[in-house]
Amino acid sequence: MTTGEENQLFGVKKNGRKHFELIAEPVQQEILEGVFIEGWGYNGSILGPTLVVNPGDEVNIRVYNNLPESTSVHWHGLDIPEKVDGGISVQPSPPIEPGDYYDYQFTIINAPGAHLYHTHYNSMKQQMMGLAGGLIIKEENDPIDHDYFLLLQEFALKDVEHGSVEKGSFQVDPHSHAFNYFTINGRCFPDIPSLETTKGDTVRIRLASIGHSPHPMHLHGHQFEIENQGGNPLPEAMKMQRNSITLSPGETFDVLVKTNNPGNWPLHCHTPHHMANNGTEGHGGMMMSLNYK
Repeated sequence: MTTGEENQLFGVKKNGRKHFELIAEPVQQEILEGVFIEGWGYNGSILGPTLVVNPGDEVNIRVYNNLPESTSVHWHGLDIPEKVDGGISVQPSPPIEPGDYYDYQFTIINAPGAHLYHTHYNSMKQQMMGLAGGLIIKEENDPIDHDYFLLLQEFALKDVEHGSVEKGSFQVDPHSHAFNYFTINGRCFPDIPSLETTKGDTVRIRLASIGHSPHPMHLHGHQFEIENQGGNPLPEAMKMQRNSITLSPGETFDVLVKTNNPGNWPLHCHTPHHMANNGTEGHGGMMMSLNYK
């Protein structure tokens, strides 16, 4: 997959409204070279495309359902009308039946920051099958040199022997707590692209988690400043310097890194089992690098 810059969708503006399309569908996702999971995603991918909007935008997001069961989309953290929130069984937002679509229409009134979108129908099953993506509210004249979105997920693959990495295509078991593969943007280390930078850049890393477990993310060789939590800008007094931050399921953080220490620096979850592929020795899972070109 990508580092969140390459798979952004900016929408097509028609009659003053930005239009996006998402297709919820079965996906065969390559998480490691030769290792595929049979999950559910958007637009042929786990994670889905990152939707980029600006404050004040009026948006129409058409969601098609090519799944074998009903679904919905929740716009996580956005202040929007109840009928388009996607919280099925509690709110009036309608489920999208197989073969049908629904237009989610709302205005972006939140401040700039990172948000999630994800299924909210049969959530336990559908979220653990992979149905999630990012939504970024961004100033039009953003001065940041690089803006990366990273989604943390975990998967329980069926019929794999613990302690080995077998090539092939494997079904996801959404009911299991025995997670054996941990991904960033749908990939496992060493097959996750680096976050590229040059000395003197300001890099924004938008971290989001949608799975089952908390993930303490740690960056080597640098301190970062927490700019934003849950899509909300932090006051200056709370923008502390850190090198680790823990994301609970459903949390997002935007952090800023001043790239002043050239090298190829690890960025990883600090839970040891989450840094492995199916319990094998050596690094894997939720690990990538901040790489100076």
